[in-house]
Amino acid sequence: MAPQDSSSIYYSARRFDAVNSVDRSPANTAEIVAAGALIWRVRDDVFEVLIIHRPNYDDWSWPKGKQDPGESLAETAIREIREEVGLQVTLGVPLAVTSYPVGGRPKDVFYWSAQLPEGARALADEGEVDELRWVTPEVARALLTNRDDLGPLDSLEALREADALRTRPVIIARHAKAKPRSHWAAAEDDRPLAGTGKRQALASSGLYAAWAPNRILSSPWLRCLQTVTPYSVEHGVAIKEKKSLSEAGAQRHPARTTRTVASLFEKDAPSLLCTHRPVLPIVMEVLGEHLWEGSPADILPAADPYLEPGDALVLQVTEGENPRIVSVERVRPALD
Repeated sequence: MAPQDSSSIYYSARRFDAVNSVDRSPANTAEIVAAGALIWRVRDDVFEVLIIHRPNYDDWSWPKGKQDPGESLAETAIREIREEVGLQVTLGVPLAVTSYPVGGRPKDVFYWSAQLPEGARALADEGEVDELRWVTPEVARALLTNRDDLGPLDSLEALREADALRTRPVIIARHAKAKPRSHWAAAEDDRPLAGTGKRQALASSGLYAAWAPNRILSSPWLRCLQTVTPYSVEHGVAIKEKKSLSEAGAQRHPARTTRTVASLFEKDAPSLLCTHRPVLPIVMEVLGEHLWEGSPADILPAADPYLEPGDALVLQVTEGENPRIVSVERVRPALD
């Protein structure tokens, strides 16, 4: 991911197989933006995907919809899936971005994989969707109306063949924008978020929810705690404070910081870690040790500042023994 563009890029995606390399900034955002997912399940040893029929268009497609103001791409995908098929999913590996004109205006649709939650049942929305079907990828290819929809399916099948489809999310967040050091005379660990940072923290709660972390590790310094508290409160996830994730802790005992970050790969739990810019080089070093073999060189941020204030990396990590990073997204909370 190009560090020189980090201040303007609000979304990036990289995968171990170099498929779906995406960078989006205001300069290359389509006039129409939508998001959705390929929802999959394994039933009686048969791999199936969910397709929907929309009567207004008389077409078969994937669950998706247009972005609302104040939404991140991930939040759009989650909302549209809930509205169209009644499912509360968590996003998996980014699949593809399809681009095509609608009424002479460019449109981008961002797709993720999403496993059907255990015990959940898809229900067609009576307004926009009149039928849904669980079908094999082969049947989906025959039924899909828009040939552009085959790209995300190709991407999904490639992940399945590589045994890289079953993953869990790990989120690495840099705390939101804090008050400037030059304007703060009290203890550094008590320096709080600025007004913009507080808005970022509130917006981040909805963003993080797209991946539903149930474990939070944070620096005990106030600006980090303020960043993850909205999500913690809204979703009932306790924050575990780690001195090793603070600036002072990482400087004094970098080995402890390394162990804390490495612990993210030792438990099969969707996790969120919040830390500071000076700690990110240690974080990136640990992440680099867990990359899928042969991953492209730009899959991780390579230079300072690594992340802008309030930005986060979303890693999709394989489950079980020898966990490896399948994909890396850089995401930013959407502010009105």
